[in-house]
Amino acid sequence: MNKNIQTFIGCDCEYEQSGIVLFGAPFDGTTSFRPGTRFAPSAIRNDSFGIETYSPYQNRDLTEMKVCDIGDLELPYGNTQRVLSIIENTTNDILNKSKTPVMIGGEHLVTLGAVRAAIKKYPDLHIIHFDAHTDLRDEYLGENLSHSTVMRRVWEITGDKRIHQFGIRSGEKHEFEFANEHTVMHRFNLNGLEKTVQALSDKPVYFSLDLDILDPSIFSGTGTPEAGGVSFSELLNAVLKLNKLNIIACDINELSPVYDQSGVSTAVACKILREILLILKKGELG
Repeated sequence: MNKNIQTFIGCDCEYEQSGIVLFGAPFDGTTSFRPGTRFAPSAIRNDSFGIETYSPYQNRDLTEMKVCDIGDLELPYGNTQRVLSIIENTTNDILNKSKTPVMIGGEHLVTLGAVRAAIKKYPDLHIIHFDAHTDLRDEYLGENLSHSTVMRRVWEITGDKRIHQFGIRSGEKHEFEFANEHTVMHRFNLNGLEKTVQALSDKPVYFSLDLDILDPSIFSGTGTPEAGGVSFSELLNAVLKLNKLNIIACDINELSPVYDQSGVSTAVACKILREILLILKKGELG
């Protein structure tokens, strides 16, 4: 009898033999507009069987990789600090086993827990952040832990000019002013990514992908859709460029599948996740 555990397609290797460890963080407790991202990890796993393990874009196959999907973390309701602690501890355990953690959110605040772990092992860590939103507020409705404040909290850990933001097209004026001083922001699109990849070629990198960087005509299943986003092809080509980097951890977040009953948004998320897994070096056989 096989174990009754549903994994992302092609990610069913044993933990000890895997170079990449996939896990879900089903949390949306600070969502500011439309909740539902807690359902993304299970939806992505389920719908991943509608795509193939083989990528014609990279001529690589997930069956040629060593990836373990350990399932979703058990995250408590109503205790954001505890949620972040669980994510941090899980990420820390995976990194200390010399493996690459890949997290499926959930809302974007889950990134903070993973970055807290990553920077302990990699003090010179840089962040590549794809998103529609700045996420640089100091607080939202009096709370300093929110998916609207996540990159501000990350900046407090990394310091100036180590967060590289792409696709940003929404935020308050003071957030853009803050970015001018403290982050490296590329507004509206993914221009400038090649230079960033070259500059960070010898640095450890955490990659955080908020899927609402995509235009809502392509990706409507999100809690905060923002017109004017990039196309699927633009995002895919950008992800492929990241294969030159030393990505030590990453996440994909902000799919809220309930807002796209067609399933197209979830299918898009599945395909992007497949391509991200295939660019990660520690999953290679041999």
